Amino acid sequence: MNSIDVLVNEHNNIKRVLKIIRCICVNMVEGNKVEIDDFSKIIDFIRNYADKYHHGKEEEMLFKYMQEDLSSDIGEGPVRGMFIEHDYARSFIMNLEIAIKKYKSGNTESKVDIIANAIGYANLLNNHILKEDNVIYKYAITHLPKETINKMNKEFEILEQKQENIEKRKKYIDLIEKLSKKYNC
Repeated sequence: MNSIDVLVNEHNNIKRVLKIIRCICVNMVEGNKVEIDDFSKIIDFIRNYADKYHHGKEEEMLFKYMQEDLSSDIGEGPVRGMFIEHDYARSFIMNLEIAIKKYKSGNTESKVDIIANAIGYANLLNNHILKEDNVIYKYAITHLPKETINKMNKEFEILEQKQENIEKRKKYIDLIEKLSKKYNC
């Protein structure tokens, strides 16, 4: 199992959700209702798939190995930058959830905050994924020692084969398919 290929594939799933977020927000701008239930499902996807599952692998494995094996070559900046962007993304989602709660309690002005935080998250993540796929991952592939890559591949394989992770992937891929069809995006 190639760990970097797994991460890139997960990025593709995340980008599909980012596209759905944009479609929902465009619908809101065009006067359609706020899709509270769908936003709740998307927040669940973001927290449990994009963050805990995907970013967890990056932070606990790839970035850790890059810091251990490559910091003398590249310093801490590139990896630290990815951690910072993960934290910014978490902040957007926390603020999105707050805006949704305000909207549910009758504050219609919070629609603006829903759109701002949802689109802010989507824009941040699209740019973040571009950097990881085209710079961070490529650098890791070409500069991490083969032993480290092999170790990481084995760790990914064990993680990916756990039943809970198989179920998690199925749950969220099914959600992506459902929402993609619903919003035609």
